[in-house]
Amino acid sequence: MKIPQLIRNAIIFNEGRSFKGSVLIEDDKIKTIFETNQPSNLPVFYNETDAEGLWLLPGVIDDQVHFREPGLTHKGDIYTESRAAVAGGITSYMDMPNTLPQATTLEVLEEKYTLASQKSLANYSFLLGATNYNIDELKKADPQRIPAVKLFMGSSTGNMLVDNSLSLERIFSEAPLMIVTHCEDEKTIRDNIQYYTNLMGEDIPIQYHPLIRSEEACYKSSSLAVELATKHHSRLHVFHLSTAKEMSLFRSDLSLSEKRITAEVCVHHLWFSEADYARYGNRIKWNPAIKKESDRLALIDAVNSNKIDVVATDHAPHLLSEKEGSCLRAASGGPLVQHALPAMLQMAKGGHFTVEKVVEKMCHAPAELFHIDKRGFIRNGFYADLVLVDPHKKFCVSSENILYKCAWSPFEGISFDHSVVKTWVNGHKVFDNGNFDETIPGQRLLFSY
Repeated sequence: MKIPQLIRNAIIFNEGRSFKGSVLIEDDKIKTIFETNQPSNLPVFYNETDAEGLWLLPGVIDDQVHFREPGLTHKGDIYTESRAAVAGGITSYMDMPNTLPQATTLEVLEEKYTLASQKSLANYSFLLGATNYNIDELKKADPQRIPAVKLFMGSSTGNMLVDNSLSLERIFSEAPLMIVTHCEDEKTIRDNIQYYTNLMGEDIPIQYHPLIRSEEACYKSSSLAVELATKHHSRLHVFHLSTAKEMSLFRSDLSLSEKRITAEVCVHHLWFSEADYARYGNRIKWNPAIKKESDRLALIDAVNSNKIDVVATDHAPHLLSEKEGSCLRAASGGPLVQHALPAMLQMAKGGHFTVEKVVEKMCHAPAELFHIDKRGFIRNGFYADLVLVDPHKKFCVSSENILYKCAWSPFEGISFDHSVVKTWVNGHKVFDNGNFDETIPGQRLLFSY
């Protein structure tokens, strides 16, 4: 049995409110939450963390990452990226299936779980990939152990495009799990590529990326996904929305527990706009593309109105050498897990969100949406996945403090006003002011359907 731990006198942000209090951890769970300056009935022996002036948040749950293992580990792996994640306050993540080999069978998926059980510093789960031909494999998935089916309704890294209409109908009507989608219409993208290559050849500047992977490409695909989910009463979660137009597809008049169709936005679509291509170039090339300032502002409004349910990262590292070249050649994606929470807290400080809203969308909502067992909240009996933030400790993102294996960040040179100073995963203090205790790995997430 571990020595109990007391986090004393923090400002606790949880379930829509903030208060000064303390949290007692016993073994891997939260034992007691004290809303008083004097915790009572404490164990005889315990370790104490003085959190005076600091913020205590639930651990962030990132429902969309690409940690690149197996097969693409030259740019990231489960150990390096989970290490960066816990340093950024992310205590649980869900990894995507476009690895090598692709995780489109339960056998390959379980091999990824075995790797994570040995290497991941954060809690982990892995999505099962859909193809045009593997519906029978999808139907074998256990909803209590696998969170969702990932469906690429637009091609991206790994080219797992599902474009057969009969396959789409079967997936939406027969899959036993939630369906999560990457939505960009392939024909629209190909037509746009043809148009711009006819106009200027193969060396298309990065500024044309949001015109090729356009608003219409996103809306056409997202609306098809919503139409199929509505027709078959499927459980649908649409990843990384990027346009104002798509917001018409989602509802704000229902609670999260009432929704069958839900929405996610990623930090980069909230932070950057197309005006930033001139400064950052291919470093902010993602699929879907960063688009107009009006889209960015509409996405922020949708987070606040609850049309958008979850904020995630789509963490997708590439080497900088892979990000070179024209719009059509440079790899899409970038690393974000270490800096997503500080970026969102910076936006909160700027008046775009409240801290409570950040906690709702990054911690509570993913746990509720995926029915994650005993995580995402600061509650008695829940796993002690916790993050301590210093709201007055500024830092500038630089090559010296970046932890990603790819060794760069789209936020390089940007200063944040909040620092993650400690992170607990299952009651284990894995990160402490730049130091790591890697003796205990994270746990497999389970789902309470």
